[in-house]
Amino acid sequence: MAYVATIEEEKKEIAKRYKDMLSVPYQTLSAADKKMIRKAFDIAADAHKDQRRKTGEPYIYHPIAVAKLVANEIGLGAISIASALLHDVVEDSDDYTFDDIEQLFGETIARIVNGLTKISHLSKDQNISVQAENFRKMLLTLNDDVRVILIKIADRLHNMQTMEAMPQHKQVKISSETLYIYAPLAHRLGLYNIKTELEDLGLKYTEPEVFNDIYTKITESKEEQNKYIKDFSKVLKNSFDKEKLEYTIKGRPKSIYSIRKKMLKQGVSFDEVYDKFAIRITYKSTEEKEKFDAWKIYSIVTDHFRPNPNRLRDWISQPKSNGYESLHITVMGSKGRWVEVQIRSERMDEIAEMGYAAHFKYKHNDDHDSGLEGWLNRLKETLENPDVNAVDFVEQFKLNLYAKEIYIFTPQGDIKSLPKGATPIDFAFAIHTEVGTKCRGARVNGKLVPLSHELKSGDQVDIITSNNQKPKLSWLDMAITARAKSKIKASLKEEQKEIGEEGKAVLARKLRHLKIPFNEKTINELVSYFKLKTSLDLFYRLGNGSISNQQLKDFIAQRNNAFYSFFKNRIRRSGTSDSETNKQEVTSNYDLLVFGKDEDKLDYKFSNCCNPIPGDKVFGFVTVSDGIKVHKQNCPNALSMQSQFAYRIMSAKWIDSSQQEYKVMLKITGIDNMGLVNDVTRIISNNMHVNIHSINIAGDNGIFEGRITVSIKNNAQLKKLTEQLKNIEGIDKVERMNK
Repeated sequence: MAYVATIEEEKKEIAKRYKDMLSVPYQTLSAADKKMIRKAFDIAADAHKDQRRKTGEPYIYHPIAVAKLVANEIGLGAISIASALLHDVVEDSDDYTFDDIEQLFGETIARIVNGLTKISHLSKDQNISVQAENFRKMLLTLNDDVRVILIKIADRLHNMQTMEAMPQHKQVKISSETLYIYAPLAHRLGLYNIKTELEDLGLKYTEPEVFNDIYTKITESKEEQNKYIKDFSKVLKNSFDKEKLEYTIKGRPKSIYSIRKKMLKQGVSFDEVYDKFAIRITYKSTEEKEKFDAWKIYSIVTDHFRPNPNRLRDWISQPKSNGYESLHITVMGSKGRWVEVQIRSERMDEIAEMGYAAHFKYKHNDDHDSGLEGWLNRLKETLENPDVNAVDFVEQFKLNLYAKEIYIFTPQGDIKSLPKGATPIDFAFAIHTEVGTKCRGARVNGKLVPLSHELKSGDQVDIITSNNQKPKLSWLDMAITARAKSKIKASLKEEQKEIGEEGKAVLARKLRHLKIPFNEKTINELVSYFKLKTSLDLFYRLGNGSISNQQLKDFIAQRNNAFYSFFKNRIRRSGTSDSETNKQEVTSNYDLLVFGKDEDKLDYKFSNCCNPIPGDKVFGFVTVSDGIKVHKQNCPNALSMQSQFAYRIMSAKWIDSSQQEYKVMLKITGIDNMGLVNDVTRIISNNMHVNIHSINIAGDNGIFEGRITVSIKNNAQLKKLTEQLKNIEGIDKVERMNK
């Protein structure tokens, strides 16, 4: 129905909405706060006086609604309420600038409004990489003030609540972005009510038929659920009253989005989802007694209903890293139905509902670093490195947003929270960057484990470090946290630059020997000849021995060819300058596809249905008569292949062959002497970070024979290592073994 109202009616409605917005925080606001909020409202009303929303309503309804969410749902104070009222003023009005806002309201509010305006200016492009870059820019505002993100989430929620008048393509775009970015962020900031509503509204516009179907079924079964909750509560009431507990028992229906997720994950219908609602017991208690009272309530509930021991979740003894505290148990209720019961104090409930703001309200400025505060600090660290690819950043970040948490103990008994699936590498970087970069091994519960070992909640982990250790490329496959991955990448880039500097010197020396000038023109020709992207790629490959003397000689021979001379002139005209290319990063030169855990090189063909290219996320499919076909992971046929022929799927990935390592076994023989093993291991460790996999040396009457397995990058590196081993006193022969 079209919106129709007189000016007088609108004025009354605006006044009513303004009063309603302040109804909850009114008692706690000072006179100065109320005056500031009123001034912000007056300026917003003036700035938006000629504007209308798509529904036809006055635009001022929107900032009032956002301010109400900020005050009531998130529980923020006067500065945030005023900032929410002003969040669109500078962008939508020519009458006010940031300087005006700063003069009228001070530096803090101006900074928050500026942060919110920056976010709204981000490109509206549907392209996922642009969206990812926008997300990263948005997170950068956390460095200014976390309230920027909290107000932006409230702004997004109100936009989602009032999208009916928008065209369908815009509804789908905004909803997809909400599910992709804003709902996970609200979850991580502890805003569970807002997260749930964002997800449900996102589903309403992306899959309207599914949403309406589940909504109808929930509505139809509501009466039955209410009766079930009433009967369940009746059983507990007498026992609670005997213990003189002050409590409330409420039913909480599961969100439409979470029911949909469960149906998809478990492959079941709506009727087969067994826990469509939870029962929440909220009790009054003092902070000293609330833990004791929670377990008392747990004891009473499990006296009456049989618990499922595998479904106990104790977030009271160890809160989640976003501050969430609650005790969750699943019990067998009447009619053979499992019911989730949530037990939490009023304080815990407020933190669960309002997240960040309520958490800090109860913190009393003590020295205990909250999990959420720690997470925000770690987030800022991951934002420090602007070089990381935006899509990779978002994917890693989202992993950490929704990940189930595990709790790991340090040798001193401190607890670190990590995502499920974390490894000792993640734990090492969670302790400190230096511990991570020097991590050589780990003991889990007293036993040595590989760095790829998956940690379990409750493990005690001791990281073994070495000053000679540096991060390896393979660590990126083992780490799952954004922090660890970004630090490993930064360290690898640093090492690549060091090797690149060595390679530059090597190239200058070799070109001088070949009577070729070492200048920008020659470097551009070499970059093109070896099909690389930047001069740093070239220097890195020369530094690690990937480009041999023979390959350089082949280049010279081609260079002197008349046709090539014509071609090189074109390269010179279009080539980038050496100073420019030096500023660029070493690029990912995806030139080799490997299969399986052991990264085997196998014959394959590209599939025609999705046409993958180097760098795409792919998998191999073993066909009946045509060998291995390579498909993109998001290929239209991927789901059916994976569900019907899972046993024929092979993991696959693109790599940079210049960074690939190969296992080689060397046989060494000679005359035994003191310190021989030390000399051998020292030479190997110092030889461009060659890794030893196994070493076995046995002596017999003054003669020794040994077998050593090492990882090397190429033949040049192997040759250099072999020559250095031969120089050790006592070693007679070093030969490469085929097996």
